[in-house]
Amino acid sequence: MRALVLGGGGLTGISWEWGVLAGLAAAGIDLAGADLVVGTSAGSVVGAQIAAGLEVEERFAFQLTAIDAGPPARMARADLARSAWAVLSSRAPAQVGARLGRVALNARTGSEAERAAVMRTRLPVRDWPERPLLVTAVDAATGAFTVFDRSGEATLLEAVGASCAIPGVYPPVTIGGRRYIDGGARSAANADLAAGHAAVVIIAPITQGFGAIKSVAGQAAGLRRAGAEVVVISPDAASRRAFGRNSLDPARRPPAARAGRRQAAAIAENVAAVWGTV
Repeated sequence: MRALVLGGGGLTGISWEWGVLAGLAAAGIDLAGADLVVGTSAGSVVGAQIAAGLEVEERFAFQLTAIDAGPPARMARADLARSAWAVLSSRAPAQVGARLGRVALNARTGSEAERAAVMRTRLPVRDWPERPLLVTAVDAATGAFTVFDRSGEATLLEAVGASCAIPGVYPPVTIGGRRYIDGGARSAANADLAAGHAAVVIIAPITQGFGAIKSVAGQAAGLRRAGAEVVVISPDAASRRAFGRNSLDPARRPPAARAGRRQAAAIAENVAAVWGTV
């Protein structure tokens, strides 16, 4: 059994992930055939489409087009300071989530309805796919880690919207009377959800851990200790330059996508060694 884990990283992360996936597909490595897809934040946008069977090359090509997104979204300095304090001063993941939840609930952002309308333009699938897909989020009130799938009450759009609700930038998403924020409040990729799979490929625009937020490397190490073959794909220097300073800048989508595709050529052999073990 093989799992594909897609981490968070804003608009540039989405485009870069599609570039990596397209480049690997061109090299004969079909990650879209995963038995499980795990998506966090930006990775939930890509993961939903991969699990639904959308054509990788077509989605890569879309990243090279302009989107009407207005000026780049940014977090207010006060909210940025509060978020940094929430992460660095907390000792447990749920404490981080609850504190970031307070930041999100008190921030001045657009309405949920406005954000949902944007998400509808970004997500070209509406129904939960048949293939197992896990979408991560965090309860804004309690900080509890939450995993949405097709068996729950959340629609796919709601689940992905919640997973992408960056505290201080976008409003929390209401599902079943509770409000949820970005799954990255617990981990940039939540790769531990792939436990039990023999081969795991993690594509993570962000890999660092901060305070109680676990790093991708730490979660990958845990999977390896449990017997899995794991490869982590993270941005190389050229990809990081392509991202620019603001991962939410839509103008950086095309260079990020191209950088991901170029990087795929250099990592294809290592990915094939893991993906072909099952």
